Amino acid sequence: MSDISLIVSVVRKGWGNAVLEASINAGAQGGTVLFGRGTGIHERQKIMGIPIEPEKEIILTIAFASQADGIIEEIARAAELNKPGAGTAFVVPVEKVIGAVRLKTFDKEE
Repeated sequence: MSDISLIVSVVRKGWGNAVLEASINAGAQGGTVLFGRGTGIHERQKIMGIPIEPEKEIILTIAFASQADGIIEEIARAAELNKPGAGTAFVVPVEKVIGAVRLKTFDKEE
């Protein structure tokens, strides 16, 4: 098992930059933003009888597993994830990373 984690944050449209900034401030090296559409109970709103399918921003952040708790806590604070319908975030262990990904930290040797 690797000591790398993937933090996945799904937030309301327009909150992606706040998540990226919070994750970088907490030690992440950056992230990738994807766009999606929500279908949860809080997204079943209507305007004049027409259903709204709110757009979401999905932020993928790769970090050392030892940093994941601090990063996700900062994401939760910045994106107000304790409020209903604000979004969600979770951490997934990563078995292998291939490509131009390079993680830096002051407490790990390169």
